[in-house]
Amino acid sequence: MTVNATRPKRLRSASPLSLRLVAWILLFSSAFSLLASGAQIYIDYQEDLDKIRERMRVIESGYRSSLAQSLWALDQKHLQTQMEGILSLPYIDHLRLRIEPGSEVVMGTLPRGADVLTHHFDLVHVDGNEFRLGELTVTANLQGLYSDLRRRVGLILATQFFIVFFVSILVFWIFRHLVTRHLAAMADYTRDLSLETLSRPLILHRPDTAAYRSDELGMVTDAINQMRERLNNDVARRERDEAEIRKFSEAIEQSPSSVLICDRQWHIEYANHKFSQLTGHKPEEIIGKHPSALIAPNVDQVEAGQLWQGIRLQVKRVGVWQGEVNSVRRNGDRYWEQIVVTPIKDKAGESSGYLILGEDISIRKRYEQQLLRQANYDVLTGLPNRMLALDRLKLALAQARRDESQVGVMFLDLDNFKHINDTLGHDAGDTLLVEAARRISSCLRGASTVARLGGDEFLVILPGLAGPGDSNQVAERILKTFTPPFILNGQEVFVSTSIGIAIFPTDSDNSSNLLQHADAAMYQAKHQGKSSYARFAPEMTEVSHERLQMESHMRKALELGELELHFQPIVETRSGNLVGAEALLRWNNPALGIVMPDRFIPLAEETGLIIPIGEWVINEACKAAQSWQALTGRDISIAVNVSPRQFRDPKFIDIVMHALWSSELRPELLELEITERLILDNSIETAEILKQLDAGGIRLSVDDFGTGYSALSYLKSYPFDSLKIDKSFVQDVLKEAEDASLVRAIIQMAHSLGLDVIAEGVESEDQTHFLKTENCDYSQGYFYSRPMTEQDFIHWLETNERAFS
Repeated sequence: MTVNATRPKRLRSASPLSLRLVAWILLFSSAFSLLASGAQIYIDYQEDLDKIRERMRVIESGYRSSLAQSLWALDQKHLQTQMEGILSLPYIDHLRLRIEPGSEVVMGTLPRGADVLTHHFDLVHVDGNEFRLGELTVTANLQGLYSDLRRRVGLILATQFFIVFFVSILVFWIFRHLVTRHLAAMADYTRDLSLETLSRPLILHRPDTAAYRSDELGMVTDAINQMRERLNNDVARRERDEAEIRKFSEAIEQSPSSVLICDRQWHIEYANHKFSQLTGHKPEEIIGKHPSALIAPNVDQVEAGQLWQGIRLQVKRVGVWQGEVNSVRRNGDRYWEQIVVTPIKDKAGESSGYLILGEDISIRKRYEQQLLRQANYDVLTGLPNRMLALDRLKLALAQARRDESQVGVMFLDLDNFKHINDTLGHDAGDTLLVEAARRISSCLRGASTVARLGGDEFLVILPGLAGPGDSNQVAERILKTFTPPFILNGQEVFVSTSIGIAIFPTDSDNSSNLLQHADAAMYQAKHQGKSSYARFAPEMTEVSHERLQMESHMRKALELGELELHFQPIVETRSGNLVGAEALLRWNNPALGIVMPDRFIPLAEETGLIIPIGEWVINEACKAAQSWQALTGRDISIAVNVSPRQFRDPKFIDIVMHALWSSELRPELLELEITERLILDNSIETAEILKQLDAGGIRLSVDDFGTGYSALSYLKSYPFDSLKIDKSFVQDVLKEAEDASLVRAIIQMAHSLGLDVIAEGVESEDQTHFLKTENCDYSQGYFYSRPMTEQDFIHWLETNERAFS
């Protein structure tokens, strides 16, 4: 319904519904009018009768006394006058006065057969006693009343007829205008309703207001329009469903998965293109066959039948079956297939067929096998990794509990592996790990397992041991296999290993504790001098606990201000004048006491804490050197050791330059001591870092020269300013001719390359004479001073006149 509605396209000239409505209105209105009029006439008739009776009672009450007096007085004239007065009243046509004892007076006449109404009353004279004088009978003629009643009936009936007639015509018009014409429009609309006209809504020609929308016609109109919308939606849904069916049909046909549709008896009804492409079977060749019949003839038919029997049972019981099947193509090639079988159910929930989806997962299976191997085996060495090793250890312990045998757990760590990795590069380190894994594996027999736990750590599991001595023999064989050199980058390198041993159930009865105990024993073997093995002892847990405790304390050392620098003077050998100092790190922990660098620096490198610690050392050393310059007015250089891990930090150059900038120390007064093993890593990164440091004016020195591999060929490739002879050569320079010759050769070689030489560990005057004789440039050692705190060093500067003489 809308305000500007259009009229129905076809209106009927007659409205049967309206005519029937008018007929019924006329019938019921007439009947009602007759009943109502009859009732009204009857009521009026009774009222008129009541009025006549009331008038007779009034005559009795008004004339009784006067009539009695006239009769007592025998006043005939007055009596006649009174009776004539009564006859003059309406409807009173006859009076009869009977006078005692036997006479009567009659006045008026009555028509024959007329309906009358009579009233009697006695005339009595009271004079002490009552004397009955006579009786007056008053008769009223009702013919006039009936005449008035007939006129009234005619008028009422005529009036009611015209009222009913005009009301019926009005109702007919109103009903036709408000109802029947709209019903006709609805009939025309529904008669013309079709798929082509669904887009046109039903519109009635009447105002679009809330009152009209909520009446019955409005509700019917809304219902018809809603039905039209539903039909429209049903048509659209049917079209969509048809489109979806076409799309699903195309999707199934073009699906990347093979699709088979079977009937209730598992006979194939449909196969898509992918199935033919995957298996080589054409659809027309397999229609009507059972899926098990597609298996190649050379495949076990009994096994295939059992497989499909199991599939049918599970689909019936669970509603779905899925699994991986090693299938065969028509040409005999085998492949892995992921199959899902589900029933196709009708509306009643009964299976009307079966859907079989298949997917070639051969590539995925290969990847899974590869991932399974990667998850359980070390990629580099091919050995079991930590996860697989722990599983095998648990199995070995379970078997040992049943057999009441022993299990040996060996923890191996390659000695100086980080040194080789830093100096010869990661490729050489990988080669060393692969060869080490091969040598360890060659020492094992039977069900023993060797695994790589990570880095240079290996785990050996020895199940079924008769006694602890068996593990010792294996350890000795492993140490023996490490005696020959390893060939890395074309050169011979000697690498040993340290082995820790723990025995089940003697040392522990669970895998976690066995590994911890074997690890503790391995650290004990390293403390024994490396290239050895050690059997776990209870006191070793204290060493391991101490190492953990040290790591925990060290992580908070910087924050708590427990680190401090000590300084050892560096003097000119010939004059003894101070030229600089070396910054030496010390750790003063309340729980551990004074911890020397050789105890905590290796641990700091392992945990990565060496980077923030090294940054703090460089900053503090530069600040100290600047303060010395301000105090003495002399240039005093500062030497700082740099670890390989710190050197390879991407932010290392920025850290150094920031330390110089913040302390305002000139770059030439900072000397960075690089270990000899670092320069053997002849990499582009190493060369670039050294080049940038040299370009910044920072002095570079080779620390502990002569203790590692021969680096003479590399010195000319890098911009070094000096090298330091290790104290192990200096301390025996007067006792061992070989050490003296080596020191002499190092000094001459360094001078030929334009490098200054600094001798470490000078402890006697004789050593200084030797170094002067050999033209060693600078010296450092206890002979001049022990390492001092910053305050002590400042005091030494202020009191030692020799330093600047």
